[in-house]
Amino acid sequence: MRKVLIIGGTGMISEAITGRLLAEEMTKVVHLNRGSRPSPDGVRRIQADRGNKQSLLEAIQCESEFDCVIDMAAFSPQHARDAVELLSGKTKQYVFCSTVDVYTKTAKYYPIDEAHERNPAATFPYACGKKEAEDILLDASAKLPVTIIRLAQTYGGTSGAIASIGSGEYQMRRLREGRPIIVHGDGSSLWVACHRDDAAAAFVNAIGNKQAVGRAFNVTGEEWMTFNQYWTIVAKALQAPVPKLVHIPTDLLQAMLPKRAEWCAENFRNVTIFDNSAAREVLGFRYTIRWEDGIRAFIRELDQRGLIAGSEELPFYDRLLERWEEHSCSLVQEIRPYED
Repeated sequence: MRKVLIIGGTGMISEAITGRLLAEEMTKVVHLNRGSRPSPDGVRRIQADRGNKQSLLEAIQCESEFDCVIDMAAFSPQHARDAVELLSGKTKQYVFCSTVDVYTKTAKYYPIDEAHERNPAATFPYACGKKEAEDILLDASAKLPVTIIRLAQTYGGTSGAIASIGSGEYQMRRLREGRPIIVHGDGSSLWVACHRDDAAAAFVNAIGNKQAVGRAFNVTGEEWMTFNQYWTIVAKALQAPVPKLVHIPTDLLQAMLPKRAEWCAENFRNVTIFDNSAAREVLGFRYTIRWEDGIRAFIRELDQRGLIAGSEELPFYDRLLERWEEHSCSLVQEIRPYED
């Protein structure tokens, strides 16, 4: 029987990985987390703080060797250094959950494969932390055999559509109410989304896979959608009216709402499409759940819990739309005469 430890085992993607592993009779699953959320039946839990080296040491040192450790909760160079120090000799394989945001934006070619330059902007600390962690782990792969899986947007469970600003649930509410929603830029940047069940299969297939050791793999959606298409599909899944998408320049959103628009400015504005060939060949990755089907199922779950209808109203949202329309019309009236 193989023994698999998942650090951060109760997260959105981890739940799907755990479910797949529990379906295998010859796999023992262990979770390591702070204990804020319960693990499912059949999973042994170790309570520890992933971000605290001493806490992690005390939790790990009493354990027998793992066949694989899947780390869903490492975000920084220090997390990577701790993994190398504490898990070398304690596991046959270490699977690191990374992100496609490690790649340079704007990309030099598309779709982006694993050989692409990795130089994220210093203004995007999440991406920089993951990239530096990757470098540390790859340099130490002789001591700690590592497999890196780079995800793009992954949804399901507690995570669904992403909004340029605000929450996905709030934008869904607006769509159902026939109210306009904000889309950054002109809505033409390309994006992908992958259901957690498809991503989880790649993680599980990496375990004990010798071809996967010392390598990184893109595991992403394979429908290349503009954000206009993305939200139009969401509206259809909601059975909402045809959406009114209001396009506002990303730089302006960032200037007005630097915290709320951070991910929009650093990430969503870019063309974000990837080559999954390596994952398909080595990890058996398959993109089986289309965005419309996956988001429709997610919407059903939200409705059962009243999370769309009950989403928080954002007072700035309509104010922003009103002012944008007002100033846009004023600018058109002022400048258009110069065409004559």
